[in-house]
Amino acid sequence: MIGVIRVFTTDDQEVLQQHGKVITNCYGLPTVNRCIPDQPLGIFNDETEEKAVPKIVKLGKTLEKEGSKVLVISCAADPAIEELRKEVSIPVIGAGSAAALTALALGQPVGVLGITDTPPAVIRNLLGDLLVGYASPEGVGNTTDLMTPSGRENGLKAVQSLLNQGAKVIVFACTGFSTIGLADVLRQEVDVPIIDAVEAEGLFASLLLRQSLQTI
Repeated sequence: MIGVIRVFTTDDQEVLQQHGKVITNCYGLPTVNRCIPDQPLGIFNDETEEKAVPKIVKLGKTLEKEGSKVLVISCAADPAIEELRKEVSIPVIGAGSAAALTALALGQPVGVLGITDTPPAVIRNLLGDLLVGYASPEGVGNTTDLMTPSGRENGLKAVQSLLNQGAKVIVFACTGFSTIGLADVLRQEVDVPIIDAVEAEGLFASLLLRQSLQTI
């Protein structure tokens, strides 16, 4: 089983299960989805990330004890990934590094779509010179802002601006775009690869889970 760590707090089971459903639909593997407590707006700056770190570590350790064979931190900033890797004995995948590494395999100029002022450091560092532009949807400051018609519409506009800057690949630097199904919309509108961070984390996690199941 893949343990999916959500870094914002929600009681809405449909929203909570969304990332796991994406992974299951893409790769046919079971997931369990849990969220950290007391962060209804998720992670959107250094302060909220620092606050989330011990919660992510605690939740990851719990998911391992409950039987998860691989963990994914479903946030493009890869928060607490090094801390969690030191505390568990199973692989831990971050959405941001998974998305960036997938883009690197294509070797084309990359435009990054996020919700913060700058792209997450892990994505920026991995992409290096392939990163040609960064954009965020107007009026979107955190994950919950995406769950509105205007958030989705402005996401489309931001992608078009990245294409105008020369991007040949679009990478999502916010897993909230997966929650609103933006990748499917964009794939009908633009003729470039769209790398959804949740699909990317699921790709790496599925390979590792299948390998672990073969060794049992």
